[in-house]
Amino acid sequence: MLDYDAEAARYDETRGGVPRARAAAEAIKELLPAGAATVVDIACGTGLVTSQLAGAIGLDQAEMMLRLAAPRLGGRVVRADASALPFANGSMDAVTMIWLLHLVDDPAPVLGEAARVLRPGGRLITTIDKNAANFVPDTDIGRLLRPLRDETVSDGFDAMVATLRSYDLRPVTETTFVGVGQGRPPSGWQKIVAGREFRWMRRLTAEQIRELVAALAELPGQDAPRADPVYRLVAFG
Repeated sequence: MLDYDAEAARYDETRGGVPRARAAAEAIKELLPAGAATVVDIACGTGLVTSQLAGAIGLDQAEMMLRLAAPRLGGRVVRADASALPFANGSMDAVTMIWLLHLVDDPAPVLGEAARVLRPGGRLITTIDKNAANFVPDTDIGRLLRPLRDETVSDGFDAMVATLRSYDLRPVTETTFVGVGQGRPPSGWQKIVAGREFRWMRRLTAEQIRELVAALAELPGQDAPRADPVYRLVAFG
């Protein structure tokens, strides 16, 4: 997994910065329950998204991320593990998780903790199958990669529905948002594939990796970013 403490200083500039954060925050606001006053953003990172959610608390494990988030959030930050939230039962109107669950092998403890701290009628808002966003919209890169992506994802919708059903939480509504500035060029994808940076790439043979890198190298506009990914955001309540 990426070292987020080491990544903190350059995280915003390499992830779309304020425009990307604004798009994510506006999507979250669409799904928040009416009158939500207590909101915790789990895996808040540098707090760019959280800062646009009025009064929200930012929670993260990475100390360096929280150092950047603290001034943006007026000090409303907590360093903790998402599977052991330091909040009372039923204390939150909403729990948000943006680009978190794809990083954990087993999301059940994280989802269980989110369910525990939600008040009756509260909402858990999370991105679904984060890496699938790379194939929405359709691009020449996506057409090369999509047939080879064969994986069971930890942030898959069906698995999440099954886990949250035991906490009497079900999908209520959803929306999408654009990952502004996150569209990559073929040259960027060559490095990702060669380094097997996504889990599904680690299942490919050395020959498949070589063939895929070569195919990416033949695409036009090697340094021209393709369309930005489109993320799916679902609210459970």
